[in-house]
Amino acid sequence: MGDQATWSHALVKISPYTFSAIGIAVAIGVSVLGAAWGIYITGSSLIGAAIKAPRITSKNLISVIFCEAVAIYGVIVAIILQTKLQSVPTSQIYAPESLRAGYAIFASGIIVGFANLVCGLCVGIIGSSCALSDAQNSSLFVKILVIEIFGSALGLFGVIVGIIMSAQASWPSKAV
Repeated sequence: MGDQATWSHALVKISPYTFSAIGIAVAIGVSVLGAAWGIYITGSSLIGAAIKAPRITSKNLISVIFCEAVAIYGVIVAIILQTKLQSVPTSQIYAPESLRAGYAIFASGIIVGFANLVCGLCVGIIGSSCALSDAQNSSLFVKILVIEIFGSALGLFGVIVGIIMSAQASWPSKAV
């Protein structure tokens, strides 16, 4: 029983399709969570600062759009990962190639999801600062917007790494 009850034994017995599905769900779910959190941070500061300076409302909506782009990154990667799934004969579900494909899709989803979570928070915090600064001094808007663009690039880096990781997903051929 001692040899059969290890974590590695348990993880190898989980279907690679389960790992793939969890990776796809994390990619979209955590990305949307990051976007929502960023919109919450930016939106609350934008509404508060707009009380003092109503002129900032329309031009600071770009920060909310940047946050929403984070969710779109997650949706795009989830669609890409979904297209990587292929049916495999039952005899080859636990073949090393199947396990590798499942782990690659899982890792890709985890990387994209959490990169976009951090990106959403980053863009939300910078967007909040942009709204508050713009309410005080309108000449600061473009300067802080450039910083926000660099923060938004973090999500793209996660997407690129996720796509590279998912390229490793190749399922065994159906012919045995």
